[in-house]
Amino acid sequence: MKAQKYILILAAFLICNASFSQEGRINAANSEYDQFAYIKTSEILLKVANDGYKSVELFQKLGNSFYFNNKMDDAAKWYGELMAMDQIVDAEYYFRYAQALKSQENYDESDKWMIRFNEARPDDLRGKAFLSKVDYLNSIDRMSHDDVDLYNMDLNTEFSDFGSNQFKDQLVFASTRGGGNKYNWNEQPYLDLYSVTKKEDGSYTEAKALNDKINTRFHESSASFTPDDQFMFFTRNNYYKRKFKKGEDGINRLQMFRAIQQTDGTWYDVVPVHFNSDDYSVAHPSVNVYGTKLYFASDMKDSAGASDIFVVDIRPDGSLGEPKNLGFGINTEGHESFPFINEDGDLFFSSNGYPGLGGLDVYVIRDFEEKMETNARDFIIENLGRPFNSAMDDFAYYENLGTKEGFITSNRDGGKGDDDIYSFIVPECKQLVEGYVKDLDTKEIVPGAIVALYDASNNEIESKVVGDEGYFAFEVGCETEFLIRGVKDTYIGDEKRFTTPKIKQELEIELLLDKDEQEVTIGDDLAKALDIPIIYFDFDKHNIRYDASVELEKVLIVLNTYPTMEIDIRSHTDSRGTSEYNDTLSEKRAGSTRQYLIDRNISADRLTSKGYGENELKNHCSDGVECSEEEHQLNRRSEFIITKMK
Repeated sequence: MKAQKYILILAAFLICNASFSQEGRINAANSEYDQFAYIKTSEILLKVANDGYKSVELFQKLGNSFYFNNKMDDAAKWYGELMAMDQIVDAEYYFRYAQALKSQENYDESDKWMIRFNEARPDDLRGKAFLSKVDYLNSIDRMSHDDVDLYNMDLNTEFSDFGSNQFKDQLVFASTRGGGNKYNWNEQPYLDLYSVTKKEDGSYTEAKALNDKINTRFHESSASFTPDDQFMFFTRNNYYKRKFKKGEDGINRLQMFRAIQQTDGTWYDVVPVHFNSDDYSVAHPSVNVYGTKLYFASDMKDSAGASDIFVVDIRPDGSLGEPKNLGFGINTEGHESFPFINEDGDLFFSSNGYPGLGGLDVYVIRDFEEKMETNARDFIIENLGRPFNSAMDDFAYYENLGTKEGFITSNRDGGKGDDDIYSFIVPECKQLVEGYVKDLDTKEIVPGAIVALYDASNNEIESKVVGDEGYFAFEVGCETEFLIRGVKDTYIGDEKRFTTPKIKQELEIELLLDKDEQEVTIGDDLAKALDIPIIYFDFDKHNIRYDASVELEKVLIVLNTYPTMEIDIRSHTDSRGTSEYNDTLSEKRAGSTRQYLIDRNISADRLTSKGYGENELKNHCSDGVECSEEEHQLNRRSEFIITKMK
């Protein structure tokens, strides 16, 4: 699994100037290191280091051998020894040391080395991303989901189990449980693809290996299927027609293959995709819900870093177009991998190139496919937060189509094996809306104010009385319109209407209450006295328009502020239509306005209403006069005349 997480294989370093007594061990370690046998390398070099030998190359190799196998405590120890030598080293070691420290949740020390990394390599996107969000831990905390629980699945073993994808009623994943030949990198068996079926009680059947058309004696992982279940794309070592191929540098890389499903459900015609190469890796395919796009990871030519995310068109016959790098707005010099597109078109991927909790973290770009279609590049990369992310590697995020069930893989503490698959219920997007109630003029806190939350139809959802600090907070849904209103006796209330974004974030709203110092008397038009705009109606209608409801909410604030005030609602029409019809229409409009306020808990005894038809026009637009719609609309209005105040 570790080789598949880190696609780019680093060249070996030579240990030189060794004493004669250590020369044999060092030569043996070099040989193992050149073959990417990091477990054996570390075993040999630990003996050298424990004998007191020190060198930059020794500590680099020891740190790397543990780092590439996710043994981060050991990696941090030996990278620490490397840094203590205070020698000039490649800036990448500052980054790796920072990552190893993060895995120990030593974030303060990790941040220091990220600053050092940025100083040494100022153009690197990883350092730039860190400096742009130095408060990343607070940001991640805000994005975290306290309402989500991760469940270590029963299908996990003491080995590595990772990735998941839905195929009909099956869950397909990769595992090293099969035994057989061991991989030099981590001395675990090679990965194969397995499937399980969910039973009625929620448990899963025993895992079955896919047929030998798919599984070989080398790595297979990361299967993804087209919506019609006809094609499967998956990752395999560069092994085809019994030939195990290496690049010019002697490295066997990962490739992507496509298989076709037969009528009996088995797979055949397994072929490599046309843009595979002996000299770079192509891995971790993910088909979008429409079956039109395939996302994958690769370090092919012109990649930004160790692995980038690419996209390619899927043709109706299952063949692929030409791959396109998603670009520097997403990819960094680090590892971006394990892409997944959900049914909303959101792109999930794992990366160690952005500020995170440690190792690979899962990130999301909301509405990604829509933005790609419209060529909008305003990507907001959001860390999913806890519990999805941890100080270790978290990757292979996946949501089952049409359900609320999701899966993620992690090697975090407390697991059963090297990598474990966790299930969860996909959370509903929630936002925290918070703020303070203040005096409009003095900006001082107004304690004791009532703050209420309303939906788009002005139905009250929740209300609360603010304390001495004037603070209020509501949890609301994403992509939804709301209104927040604050009122208090002797103040003119304030309200804010807003629509929450799709991206989870905290919204801050300030309510400013105006200390009422304006005198109003019986006979005044409330709309004029308190600068409340005219309540408009559509032509030939008496229902309350949306924009009219917004203004009526302001009338409601005033009536709640002055509980002894009584008003007469007067409705007027334009001149179109007969006089008799307009009298009737205006009477209905006045009644609708009155009823709107009654429905919002204003006593009917405080409200009277009357329709005046076209008898009190505000302009020259009488019968027979040609006027614009805007001019006629000025006459379709309501007034609020104060009839009683104590």
